[in-house]
Amino acid sequence: MRAHVITYGCQMNEYDTHTIQSELVSGGHQIVDHPDDADLLLLNTCAVRGKPVEKVVTVLGELRKERQAGRDLKIGMMGCLAQLEEGQDIARKFEVDLLLGPGAITDIVPSVEALEQGETGIERLEFREDLDTLIPPAPNALTGFLTIMRGCDHNCTYCIVPTTRGPEVSRPVESILAEAEAMRDAGVQEIMLLGQNVNSYGLKDDGLPSFAELLRLVAQVGIPRVKFTTSHPMNFTSDVIDVIAEEPNVCDYIHLPVQSGSDRVLKRMAREYRRERYLDIIREIRAKVENVVISTDIIVGFPGETEEDFEQTLTLFDEVQYEHAYMFIYSARPGTPSAKHFEDMPRKVKTDRLQRLIEKQKGYALDANRRWMGRTARVLVREIQSEGDYAMGHSDQNHTVLIPKSQVNRLGLHEVVVEHATPHTLYGRLAGVEPQAVPLAMAR
Repeated sequence: MRAHVITYGCQMNEYDTHTIQSELVSGGHQIVDHPDDADLLLLNTCAVRGKPVEKVVTVLGELRKERQAGRDLKIGMMGCLAQLEEGQDIARKFEVDLLLGPGAITDIVPSVEALEQGETGIERLEFREDLDTLIPPAPNALTGFLTIMRGCDHNCTYCIVPTTRGPEVSRPVESILAEAEAMRDAGVQEIMLLGQNVNSYGLKDDGLPSFAELLRLVAQVGIPRVKFTTSHPMNFTSDVIDVIAEEPNVCDYIHLPVQSGSDRVLKRMAREYRRERYLDIIREIRAKVENVVISTDIIVGFPGETEEDFEQTLTLFDEVQYEHAYMFIYSARPGTPSAKHFEDMPRKVKTDRLQRLIEKQKGYALDANRRWMGRTARVLVREIQSEGDYAMGHSDQNHTVLIPKSQVNRLGLHEVVVEHATPHTLYGRLAGVEPQAVPLAMAR
């Protein structure tokens, strides 16, 4: 079959898409670049918030019209939404041929073979304990995603992940290192270690190293840049911070979701830490890791959040001064405790608070980015735009960096002198290139 995968959601889903594509190619199938050329269209879905679900429903509606108009097309739904009763109802409504949960993606080839033999309504939703499968690097990829564990044993009241991804399972260290070495040999310049809670790696298995020990082992494989996501504050220990500080190729970028600055809200969320414990971690990071950039996740308008609770989130931002933050209004997900037991807040209250937080964050982000002006950053250039004037990349600290494309003749790592900053972007020139006048579009 000719297959095309449309991916929604997080980097875990991107890794799963690469796994699916590799499995299909190994099974003799073809991956096509455009959905119109596909015999099999797979939607790799996200269920963390309502909007990605709405997008999937819209696409399925359009595909149903194409099939009614005579297109011979098989449709599969995979990812987190497929694991939920909500997603299974959607699949039945739109007559999806294949439903594949996140824990069963290596079943894709036999599933497609069943489709070719005329079977429909195939469901493979069980969780696999075996995470030994080695996934070959994507051809010519500069960044490689590497899953080190799956699932989550925390039970935050707003989160659907324990249902969609199952309990925590850590991958054997030998398998992780073998995949990292294959990426290095293929020319990958940056590796991203992935997991719902990467720093809980190995906690349930006495035979595995700790996450800090694993991170050091991966760093010593020799890939120029090593990153990881996502961490839970409960498992973010001093030895992890030490590895970031000591290993030069472990990037000075840490994503550490806090979700709220209010202890009362954190308790209702069933987050096991409190504000002061979180701030202690931040202080230790800033004391040990030079040039570190810290980002976070924030849920605004969690059920029962008072104005006083929200003010505590604002003051947390004042204390941490995040360089970047992913900020969302609370979205009730069916099946979660907060959706079952808590009354949602008026949308206007949530959106007003979100806007106030965004404005505060923009100020801190701009101040932090301006401190990079005149300094040199190491940037991995991943894209030279066919239209427009810039090549785009990311610094070791995860800044988005734009460079005049006239200066860049190859993808990969470059030393870049930062000349201008906005809240979301750094602009610079390659080291050794004479300064140029700042374009008016950048100076605004």
